[in-house]
Amino acid sequence: MQWSRIAVFASGQGSNFAALVQAQQEGKLGGGSIELLVSDKPEAPVAQRAEEAGIPALLLRPKDFAGRELYEAAIVAELQRRDIGLIVLAGYMRLISPVLLGLYAGRIINIHPSLLPAFAGKDAIGQALDYGVKLTGVTVHFVDGGMDTGPVIAQRSVEVNPGDTAESLAERIHQVEYGLYPEVVAALAAGRVDLNGRITTIGE
Repeated sequence: MQWSRIAVFASGQGSNFAALVQAQQEGKLGGGSIELLVSDKPEAPVAQRAEEAGIPALLLRPKDFAGRELYEAAIVAELQRRDIGLIVLAGYMRLISPVLLGLYAGRIINIHPSLLPAFAGKDAIGQALDYGVKLTGVTVHFVDGGMDTGPVIAQRSVEVNPGDTAESLAERIHQVEYGLYPEVVAALAAGRVDLNGRITTIGE
């Protein structure tokens, strides 16, 4: 498998997918190439984004399979057929099972709208506002068997302003995501990320 051959997994609007595609078109993905979109929601807008970008899509409904393992086995078959080396989760709203994790350990990354380990799981932005923090942000991390528990690759902070709503804070966080995620994917595709235990370093 080649790290430079990338599959993006997404379930929704696909704004991070679009940012990655734009980075690729601008030659800013470290030699990486998005070879496939995988979505568990064939009707999601991200599927249309992939079609417009000329990127093949694997659109599978989990309910059409007898279990999560069979659903992911179908995905794995396509990933291997395309020699995918890096899986990038971009708003993919499903936990990854050992079927994928076993074959792609250390090659699956996710982006989360908080400074992990703070506010893991769902509604991280709402959690941050409810807690009253003054600083939150974005984390890109490797995926392991837990909920947002994998080793951190990169983080970027976002200030919480007085009077922020979930919508206003989310907008600023998303803008940071659109810059940070392509940078990390580019570093991975170019082989510039080292992982030692839980400690990651990004080389020049």
